[in-house]
Amino acid sequence: MSINIKDVLKKYTMVFALIAVIIFFQLMTGGKMLLPQNVNNLISQNAYVFVLAAGMLLCILTGGNIDLACGSVVCFLGGIGAVVMSKDINWVVAVIIMLIGGILVGAWQGYWIAYVKVPPFIATLAGMYAFRGLSNFVLNGYSVGIDDAVFLNVFGGGADCYVPDIFGGQGLNLTCLLAGIILVVIYVLVVIKNRMSAIKAGYDVGPFYSEIIKMVIISVAVIWFFLKLSSYKGIPTSLIWIGVVLLAYAYITANTTMGRYLYAVGGNEKATNLSGIDSRKVYFFAYVNMGLMSGLAGILTVARATHAEPTFGQGYEMDAIAACFIGGASAYGGEGNVFGIVIGALLMGVINMGMSIIGVEANYQKVVKGIVVLVAIIFDVVSSKKKK
Repeated sequence: MSINIKDVLKKYTMVFALIAVIIFFQLMTGGKMLLPQNVNNLISQNAYVFVLAAGMLLCILTGGNIDLACGSVVCFLGGIGAVVMSKDINWVVAVIIMLIGGILVGAWQGYWIAYVKVPPFIATLAGMYAFRGLSNFVLNGYSVGIDDAVFLNVFGGGADCYVPDIFGGQGLNLTCLLAGIILVVIYVLVVIKNRMSAIKAGYDVGPFYSEIIKMVIISVAVIWFFLKLSSYKGIPTSLIWIGVVLLAYAYITANTTMGRYLYAVGGNEKATNLSGIDSRKVYFFAYVNMGLMSGLAGILTVARATHAEPTFGQGYEMDAIAACFIGGASAYGGEGNVFGIVIGALLMGVINMGMSIIGVEANYQKVVKGIVVLVAIIFDVVSSKKKK
């Protein structure tokens, strides 16, 4: 049994790119890049990227479509939530309002895109301007503080937004470490179970050694990650929300009828319609879903900052789009997965943090991110041409 190095490199190009970038910044920062606190901040500061990228993936699957309004919607809904809480209304009510608001915004944009056939770029561009203006109106041009400790702790803001260590470990957060071990065990059992089911069903599952290599690499990475977190304060609550979203979307895209429809519409919309699937409902679902994720990202953003202000959310849509394309989502639609957006979001986060630690000017950081996105798109285009 021989390993096809070329196929491995092609399949995991962005994973190797992520590792190379981490090593580069680890050397350039004198070892500061992978300090436990920086690893923790990498997740907390980029929580919105993971959440928005999960929603953006579904839009992109429908044919390379995007949502340019989500950054403005994050600011708009976060502002509403902050204003509601400033009136001494319970934070649970504020959260529900933000999430329902996200669904309504998504339905508004989804209607024009799915049923009136307004191009997604135009519909969401209009939304980007409109909801940015509404954000200023809601906040009256000022910053609105949030002092509800429970809200901040639950959604990743304040000093105590970490899962407490029930074992009272000294130096290491044992609860965090145990959580990492449990995740690895569950992951290995699920992979083995799926492989056995596939073999029983008569599918060609490929050599087992490749599955073992993959399991070992992912398991080591997970344990290392949780060891780093346990060396600081443990699991930030924002990571729990990221995990819930990613698991939900991994299930939706891989195991549901709607997930198959999303890929089908992106692959060939005409053929999908002819097969009896209403592509309008698929588009509508994708954008309603994007609105919901914008609501959650708004919650995480204002919790992290402990306030809302009219400038929040600027560039968020670009970070989400970049994470998807860097993670392997096709600019033509029909291709992409949750694992890819995780790699894409981590790569963007590592580049942002690494350049910040080094002291690279903000404008140059944008240039670097633009080049990274362009390279990812070129790789996708070239790969698509080769397939044809």
